[in-house]
Amino acid sequence: MSAAARPATVGDVVPVHVGIIMDGNGRWAAARGLPRALGHKAGAEAARRAIEAAAEAGIGWLTLFAFSSENWRRPADEVRDLTGLMRLYLRSEVKTLVREGIRLRIIGERERFGPDLVRAIDAAEAMTAEGRRLNLNVALSYGGRAEIVAAAKRALELGLDPAALDEAAFGRLLSTDGMPDPDLIIRTSGEQRLSNFLLWQSAYAEFVFQDVLWPDYEARHLAEAIGEFARRERRYGVRVA
Repeated sequence: MSAAARPATVGDVVPVHVGIIMDGNGRWAAARGLPRALGHKAGAEAARRAIEAAAEAGIGWLTLFAFSSENWRRPADEVRDLTGLMRLYLRSEVKTLVREGIRLRIIGERERFGPDLVRAIDAAEAMTAEGRRLNLNVALSYGGRAEIVAAAKRALELGLDPAALDEAAFGRLLSTDGMPDPDLIIRTSGEQRLSNFLLWQSAYAEFVFQDVLWPDYEARHLAEAIGEFARRERRYGVRVA
Protein backbone atom coordinates (compact mmCIF):
# COMPACT_ATOMS: atom_id res chain seq x y z
CA MET A 1 0.00 0.00 0.00
CA SER A 2 1.36 3.42 -0.92
CA ALA A 3 2.06 6.07 1.69
CA ALA A 4 -1.02 7.96 0.49
CA ALA A 5 -3.29 4.95 0.93
CA ARG A 6 -6.00 5.19 3.57
CA PRO A 7 -8.35 2.23 3.61
CA ALA A 8 -11.90 2.90 4.65
CA THR A 9 -12.43 1.88 8.25
CA VAL A 10 -15.28 -0.03 9.77
CA GLY A 11 -18.21 2.34 9.93
CA ASP A 12 -17.35 4.32 6.81
CA VAL A 13 -20.41 4.53 4.57
CA VAL A 14 -18.71 5.63 1.37
CA PRO A 15 -15.52 3.94 0.15
CA VAL A 16 -12.57 6.20 -0.58
CA HIS A 17 -11.63 4.40 -3.80
CA VAL A 18 -13.89 2.30 -6.01
CA GLY A 19 -12.66 0.19 -8.91
CA ILE A 20 -15.11 -1.05 -11.53
CA ILE A 21 -14.58 -3.88 -14.01
CA MET A 22 -17.02 -2.77 -16.68
CA ASP A 23 -18.23 -6.04 -18.21
CA GLY A 24 -21.08 -6.98 -20.52
CA ASN A 25 -20.98 -4.62 -23.50
CA GLY A 26 -20.79 -7.44 -26.03
CA ARG A 27 -23.57 -9.48 -24.46
CA TRP A 28 -25.75 -6.37 -24.20
CA ALA A 29 -25.34 -5.75 -27.93
CA ALA A 30 -25.82 -9.42 -28.88
CA ALA A 31 -29.08 -9.61 -26.89
CA ARG A 32 -30.39 -6.73 -29.02
CA GLY A 33 -29.03 -7.94 -32.35
CA LEU A 34 -26.67 -4.96 -32.50
CA PRO A 35 -23.00 -4.72 -33.52
CA ARG A 36 -20.51 -4.95 -30.65
CA ALA A 37 -19.42 -1.39 -31.45
CA LEU A 38 -22.83 -0.12 -30.33
CA GLY A 39 -22.44 -2.11 -27.12
CA HIS A 40 -19.16 -0.31 -26.44
CA LYS A 41 -20.80 3.03 -27.23
CA ALA A 42 -23.60 2.27 -24.76
CA GLY A 43 -20.91 1.25 -22.28
CA ALA A 44 -19.27 4.65 -22.64
CA GLU A 45 -22.61 6.27 -21.75
CA ALA A 46 -22.81 4.04 -18.67
CA ALA A 47 -19.28 5.13 -17.71
CA ARG A 48 -20.43 8.74 -17.86
CA ARG A 49 -23.33 7.95 -15.53
CA ALA A 50 -21.05 6.07 -13.13
CA ILE A 51 -18.59 8.96 -12.98
CA GLU A 52 -21.36 11.42 -12.20
CA ALA A 53 -22.85 9.09 -9.57
CA ALA A 54 -19.46 8.54 -7.92
CA ALA A 55 -18.86 12.28 -7.70
CA GLU A 56 -22.34 12.84 -6.26
CA ALA A 57 -21.79 10.07 -3.68
CA GLY A 58 -18.60 11.69 -2.41
CA ILE A 59 -16.25 8.98 -3.65
CA GLY A 60 -12.78 10.47 -3.97
CA TRP A 61 -11.24 7.99 -6.38
CA LEU A 62 -12.80 5.96 -9.19
CA THR A 63 -10.86 3.55 -11.39
CA LEU A 64 -12.57 2.17 -14.49
CA PHE A 65 -11.16 -0.89 -16.27
CA ALA A 66 -11.75 0.13 -19.88
CA PHE A 67 -9.27 -1.87 -21.97
CA SER A 68 -7.13 -4.73 -20.70
CA SER A 69 -3.78 -5.81 -22.07
CA GLU A 70 -5.54 -9.01 -23.18
CA ASN A 71 -8.08 -7.01 -25.23
CA TRP A 72 -5.43 -6.55 -27.93
CA ARG A 73 -6.15 -10.19 -28.89
CA ARG A 74 -9.69 -9.31 -29.96
CA PRO A 75 -10.57 -8.98 -33.67
CA ALA A 76 -8.85 -6.01 -35.33
CA ASP A 77 -12.14 -4.28 -36.16
CA GLU A 78 -13.28 -4.40 -32.53
CA VAL A 79 -9.95 -3.03 -31.30
CA ARG A 80 -10.24 -0.27 -33.89
CA ASP A 81 -13.76 0.56 -32.72
CA LEU A 82 -12.63 0.64 -29.08
CA THR A 83 -9.67 2.91 -29.72
CA GLY A 84 -11.81 5.17 -31.89
CA LEU A 85 -14.31 5.45 -29.06
CA MET A 86 -11.50 6.36 -26.64
CA ARG A 87 -10.30 9.07 -28.99
CA LEU A 88 -13.83 10.45 -29.34
CA TYR A 89 -14.35 10.40 -25.58
CA LEU A 90 -11.12 12.28 -24.91
CA ARG A 91 -12.08 14.93 -27.44
CA SER A 92 -15.71 15.36 -26.36
CA GLU A 93 -15.59 14.92 -22.58
CA VAL A 94 -12.52 16.79 -21.36
CA LYS A 95 -14.28 20.14 -21.05
CA THR A 96 -17.01 18.48 -19.00
CA LEU A 97 -14.43 16.88 -16.71
CA VAL A 98 -12.76 20.26 -16.20
CA ARG A 99 -16.08 21.96 -15.47
CA GLU A 100 -17.07 19.23 -12.99
CA GLY A 101 -13.73 19.29 -11.16
CA ILE A 102 -12.74 15.77 -12.20
CA ARG A 103 -9.08 14.89 -12.63
CA LEU A 104 -8.36 12.27 -15.29
CA ARG A 105 -5.39 9.95 -15.19
CA ILE A 106 -4.63 6.99 -17.43
CA ILE A 107 -2.87 3.90 -16.11
CA GLY A 108 -1.51 1.18 -18.38
CA GLU A 109 0.66 0.93 -21.47
CA ARG A 110 -0.58 4.03 -23.24
CA GLU A 111 2.27 3.90 -25.76
CA ARG A 112 0.64 0.89 -27.44
CA PHE A 113 -2.15 3.15 -28.74
CA GLY A 114 0.18 5.17 -30.97
CA PRO A 115 1.47 8.74 -30.82
CA ASP A 116 -1.77 10.51 -31.76
CA LEU A 117 -3.80 8.94 -28.95
CA VAL A 118 -0.90 9.32 -26.50
CA ARG A 119 -0.85 13.06 -27.23
CA ALA A 120 -4.61 13.24 -26.67
CA ILE A 121 -4.22 11.40 -23.34
CA ASP A 122 -1.39 13.66 -22.22
CA ALA A 123 -3.41 16.76 -23.14
CA ALA A 124 -6.50 15.51 -21.29
CA GLU A 125 -4.49 14.77 -18.16
CA ALA A 126 -2.89 18.22 -18.26
CA MET A 127 -6.22 20.01 -18.79
CA THR A 128 -7.90 18.22 -15.87
CA ALA A 129 -4.92 18.29 -13.48
CA GLU A 130 -6.54 20.85 -11.14
CA GLY A 131 -9.67 18.79 -10.57
CA ARG A 132 -10.35 18.08 -6.88
CA ARG A 133 -13.91 16.79 -6.78
CA LEU A 134 -13.11 13.30 -8.11
CA ASN A 135 -9.93 11.53 -9.18
CA LEU A 136 -10.85 9.44 -12.21
CA ASN A 137 -8.41 6.76 -13.30
CA VAL A 138 -9.02 4.89 -16.53
CA ALA A 139 -7.08 1.65 -17.05
CA LEU A 140 -6.12 1.33 -20.72
CA SER A 141 -4.00 -1.52 -22.05
CA TYR A 142 -3.64 -2.42 -18.41
CA GLY A 143 -2.81 -5.73 -16.76
CA GLY A 144 -2.04 -6.25 -13.10
CA ARG A 145 0.62 -8.89 -13.66
CA ALA A 146 2.39 -6.77 -16.27
CA GLU A 147 2.31 -3.81 -13.87
CA ILE A 148 3.95 -5.87 -11.11
CA VAL A 149 6.61 -7.21 -13.49
CA ALA A 150 7.34 -3.68 -14.73
CA ALA A 151 7.74 -2.50 -11.14
CA ALA A 152 10.14 -5.34 -10.40
CA LYS A 153 12.20 -4.47 -13.46
CA ARG A 154 12.23 -0.83 -12.39
CA ALA A 155 13.54 -1.84 -8.96
CA LEU A 156 16.38 -3.73 -10.63
CA GLU A 157 17.16 -0.83 -12.96
CA LEU A 158 17.35 1.54 -9.99
CA GLY A 159 19.64 -0.84 -8.15
CA LEU A 160 17.46 -0.79 -5.05
CA ASP A 161 18.81 -2.65 -2.05
CA PRO A 162 16.63 -5.79 -1.62
CA ALA A 163 16.81 -5.34 2.16
CA ALA A 164 15.21 -1.92 1.82
CA LEU A 165 12.51 -2.98 -0.65
CA ASP A 166 9.37 -3.22 1.46
CA GLU A 167 5.72 -3.02 0.39
CA ALA A 168 5.63 0.78 0.58
CA ALA A 169 8.76 1.14 -1.57
CA PHE A 170 7.45 -1.36 -4.11
CA GLY A 171 4.09 0.41 -4.22
CA ARG A 172 5.83 3.61 -5.29
CA LEU A 173 7.04 1.79 -8.43
CA LEU A 174 3.51 0.95 -9.55
CA SER A 175 1.38 3.06 -11.89
CA THR A 176 -0.90 3.85 -8.95
CA ASP A 177 1.83 5.53 -6.89
CA GLY A 178 0.28 8.21 -4.68
CA MET A 179 -3.24 6.78 -5.00
CA PRO A 180 -5.15 5.07 -2.19
CA ASP A 181 -5.72 1.37 -2.62
CA PRO A 182 -9.27 0.48 -3.67
CA ASP A 183 -11.69 -0.23 -0.84
CA LEU A 184 -14.33 -1.66 -3.15
CA ILE A 185 -14.07 -3.55 -6.44
CA ILE A 186 -17.27 -3.92 -8.48
CA ARG A 187 -17.70 -6.25 -11.43
CA THR A 188 -20.82 -6.22 -13.59
CA SER A 189 -22.50 -8.85 -15.81
CA GLY A 190 -22.53 -11.58 -13.16
CA GLU A 191 -18.94 -12.71 -13.70
CA GLN A 192 -16.98 -13.25 -10.49
CA ARG A 193 -13.28 -12.81 -11.19
CA LEU A 194 -10.67 -10.02 -11.16
CA SER A 195 -9.42 -10.53 -14.72
CA ASN A 196 -5.96 -9.15 -13.92
CA PHE A 197 -7.28 -5.85 -12.50
CA LEU A 198 -5.33 -4.07 -9.73
CA LEU A 199 -3.93 -7.32 -8.35
CA TRP A 200 -1.47 -5.71 -5.94
CA GLN A 201 -3.72 -2.85 -4.92
CA SER A 202 -6.85 -4.91 -4.21
CA ALA A 203 -5.30 -7.06 -1.47
CA TYR A 204 -7.79 -5.77 1.14
CA ALA A 205 -10.60 -4.62 -1.12
CA GLU A 206 -14.19 -5.73 -0.72
CA PHE A 207 -15.75 -7.30 -3.82
CA VAL A 208 -19.30 -6.82 -5.06
CA PHE A 209 -20.49 -8.72 -8.13
CA GLN A 210 -23.61 -7.41 -9.84
CA ASP A 211 -25.70 -9.19 -12.48
CA VAL A 212 -26.45 -6.06 -14.52
CA LEU A 213 -24.73 -5.73 -17.92
CA TRP A 214 -22.53 -2.67 -17.99
CA PRO A 215 -24.50 -0.59 -20.56
CA ASP A 216 -27.51 -0.84 -18.24
CA TYR A 217 -25.58 0.40 -15.21
CA GLU A 218 -27.26 3.27 -13.37
CA ALA A 219 -26.59 5.37 -10.28
CA ARG A 220 -28.84 3.04 -8.27
CA HIS A 221 -26.55 0.09 -9.00
CA LEU A 222 -23.58 2.00 -7.63
CA ALA A 223 -25.64 2.96 -4.59
CA GLU A 224 -26.51 -0.72 -4.05
CA ALA A 225 -22.82 -1.69 -4.21
CA ILE A 226 -21.89 1.06 -1.74
CA GLY A 227 -24.69 -0.12 0.55
CA GLU A 228 -23.30 -3.65 0.46
CA PHE A 229 -19.84 -2.29 1.22
CA ALA A 230 -21.16 -0.35 4.20
CA ARG A 231 -22.59 -3.54 5.69
CA ARG A 232 -19.25 -5.35 5.61
CA GLU A 233 -16.97 -5.60 8.64
CA ARG A 234 -13.38 -4.93 7.55
CA ARG A 235 -10.70 -6.32 9.86
CA TYR A 236 -7.49 -6.33 7.78
CA GLY A 237 -6.38 -9.54 9.47
CA VAL A 238 -6.95 -8.16 12.98
CA ARG A 239 -9.23 -10.08 15.31
CA VAL A 240 -12.13 -7.98 16.50
CA ALA A 241 -13.35 -8.76 20.03
